[in-house]
Amino acid sequence: MDGHPPHSHPFASPKPVHMHVHGVDSPHPVQPTPWSILRMTLTSRLLAAAAVSAALWAVVLLAMR
Repeated sequence: MDGHPPHSHPFASPKPVHMHVHGVDSPHPVQPTPWSILRMTLTSRLLAAAAVSAALWAVVLLAMR
């Protein structure tokens, strides 16, 4: 023991901890990405940026109202 009496922590997870260990020669399998901005076309990125910008300006204008 390290000199501390046995005790429990209120925020400790009740589930046992799973040690995830694997070597460099066996990496994780590729997982499909549900969405990626890198896979969007330039037009789609510009439209998404304009939509986000419009939404943020709407928040600003409503806050100043």
